[in-house]
Amino acid sequence: MITETKEREIAQETAAVKAPVLDTRLPALPQAREKLAPSVSTSVKPTAAPAPSQGDPHRWIILIAVLTGAFLELLDTTSVNVALRQIGGNLGATQDEIGWVATGYILSNVVVLPMTAWLSSVFGRRRYLTWSILLFTAASIMCGASHTLVELVLWRIVQGAGGAALLSTAQATLREVFPIEQQGMVQAFYTVVVVTGPTLGPAFGGWVDDNYSWPWIFYLKSPLGLIAAWLVWKFLKDSAHKQATSKVDWQGISLLTVGLGSLQYVLEEGERYDWLNDTTIARLAALAAVTLTAFVVWELSPRNAQPVVNLRVLRNKDLTAGSILLLIGGFGIYGGTFILPIFAQGILGYTATNTGLMFLPGGLATVAGTLISGRLLNGAKPIMKPLPLIVGGMVTFSISQWLLGHMSGSIEESYIVLALILRGAGLGFVLSPITLAALGGLKGAEIPQGAALTNLARQLGGSFGIAVINTYVVNQTAQHRANLVQYLFSGNSEVAARHGAAAGRLVSYGYDPSTASTAASALVDHTVQTQAQVMGFNDAFLLIGLAFFVATPLALLFVRRGK
Repeated sequence: MITETKEREIAQETAAVKAPVLDTRLPALPQAREKLAPSVSTSVKPTAAPAPSQGDPHRWIILIAVLTGAFLELLDTTSVNVALRQIGGNLGATQDEIGWVATGYILSNVVVLPMTAWLSSVFGRRRYLTWSILLFTAASIMCGASHTLVELVLWRIVQGAGGAALLSTAQATLREVFPIEQQGMVQAFYTVVVVTGPTLGPAFGGWVDDNYSWPWIFYLKSPLGLIAAWLVWKFLKDSAHKQATSKVDWQGISLLTVGLGSLQYVLEEGERYDWLNDTTIARLAALAAVTLTAFVVWELSPRNAQPVVNLRVLRNKDLTAGSILLLIGGFGIYGGTFILPIFAQGILGYTATNTGLMFLPGGLATVAGTLISGRLLNGAKPIMKPLPLIVGGMVTFSISQWLLGHMSGSIEESYIVLALILRGAGLGFVLSPITLAALGGLKGAEIPQGAALTNLARQLGGSFGIAVINTYVVNQTAQHRANLVQYLFSGNSEVAARHGAAAGRLVSYGYDPSTASTAASALVDHTVQTQAQVMGFNDAFLLIGLAFFVATPLALLFVRRGK
């Protein structure tokens, strides 16, 4: 019979034999520990995902799950906007009040977005992403069930907080679970969702608004959210680069929340309240500048061993260049998507459904361009480098904006569709290569931080784009009207002819001459105002195109390391 002493000796010999096997499975663990702060511990659970070079065996199921969640979040950003008028009427809200349905969502989304990498590390990627999808879905259901404006805005804020992870955490997940030779096509799939979600949102929201009622805009997305959450929980594993934190950076969280919240409010409401001429807007702008500056200083301070946002990853020049280009990309994508429906419905008289369908061919062009660029960038030895694709895409996008900058009040829909097809193709060849180049040099725990920052750049670019373009349209319209009314004098034969023709038609309809003359003057004034608006919209599209064209040389930053 074997004694207890002998059993212990056998156990020790067995452990000594197995130890080298465990060491070979975790070759990078000592180096990872050296890079972490003393107060941070690193652990790798048995359920951790395989190394990126191998790929996760369930990666395609994970792809479907996370892209479904990302699509729902992006669809939500634009589908609700087309129904705001009906929502305001049903809830008894004014135009200013109902705007908080969109503003509340964006505020919470922007604030949480840069913290998603830290939250994923604290709670675990699998748990955090699953519960974020469930939170987004539950809040969406509660939005549809809301009976007051306060309820709706509250649940929209919750929905925005849950939706933040559906973008950055999803992108970081795909970067890790797929091998490097498949990253080109995977990032192309992600870009398709990023662009088509906001593009299809107006069509979806308009169709639901025209045929059903606004709560169904929220209800119809819920089943897909539940399916995505189940797939993530079932097949996704925690990241192999998860970092355990011993304390919370409350100071950084507070500065980030106040700074981004104030900035986003200024961008959302500034044009409505005449920007810095309004006391509240001016104070919030100053508060945003001070707190965001303090946030950057604190996050980079040596005293902050565990920052909530690791800004040091921006030392990677590719990530910095990509973030700048995505900031400009968001400016053009969201700015153009915001004003074109206003032009189509306000000037051309399109319905919400027809306006949304007008975007569909451009969305398909984006899908085609993205998949082509993904195929060209895929593999260990890609057919092309990102640089020529980015430059070609930005030039194509600029041409599309030039076309949209030369419209009239009677423009044919086919002309707009052609411009949108070029716009969509340009975006397809821009966003995926930028994302791939920006994140390609990041390793381990840097990936979720980089994904969070690039998504924040695109989101803030969109907020800046909407704010700047909306204000620019208003100012340019006023300027063009001031120029046009100079020609409205009694001695102008063309004005007199238009006035006489309009008055004659009104008299033929039964108006007395005096009333017909007054109404004809109003019609001439309306024509001048419409023409001024058309010229203002044209100027805005030209500004977007110019911004893209001027930013094209920034793509040369990717020349480093042969990108």
